[in-house]
Amino acid sequence: MTAPTPVHEHMDRTLASYEASARDYNAIVAGHRPPEIEEAVRRMMQRVPAGGTVLEIGSGSGQDADFVESLGGVVKRTDAVQAFLDLQAERGKKGELLNVVTDALGGPYDAVLAMCVLIHVDRAQIAPVLRKVFDALAPGGVFLAAMRIGEGETLGDYQTVYWAKDAFADALATAGLDLQWDSQWIGRDNVTWANFLACRPR
Repeated sequence: MTAPTPVHEHMDRTLASYEASARDYNAIVAGHRPPEIEEAVRRMMQRVPAGGTVLEIGSGSGQDADFVESLGGVVKRTDAVQAFLDLQAERGKKGELLNVVTDALGGPYDAVLAMCVLIHVDRAQIAPVLRKVFDALAPGGVFLAAMRIGEGETLGDYQTVYWAKDAFADALATAGLDLQWDSQWIGRDNVTWANFLACRPR
């Protein structure tokens, strides 16, 4: 049996940290979705047909999925952290265990949503992950992601990869996705984020 690569070691540690802290994390973010995220989700849903299917990668406690449903979307909730799925199950929301790096995404979907999630994916894995997203989208389908903007990465309990805005836009283009809209905003702890809305060409 081969030893796990450092990439997977980083991700495994991040997932284990979320497993242990899911309830604390939920207590911090519950009821406090940034207006910039809500605006971006509204823009995404304007491109989704009524009753369209949305794959959410990294649903967490499910607030974004709840918002998508309030706008008429049908959400497939997924997370790589069982503790988050358990939190959602406690309020009657079903989710599936899915690791965007190692698992197939299925599809086709009208949209794929990944808010503040791909920051935990190693930089070397972003290209294959974005290609998976492309393959999971129906022609004309849209992809919305929020990424931390900056340089380098932090390791420790939560691996966080920072991206230059142009570099992530280039990664989307390399995967075959056409950038439709982006915005930059400041989140908690003065962290700079950017939203990216891209589509798979018809």
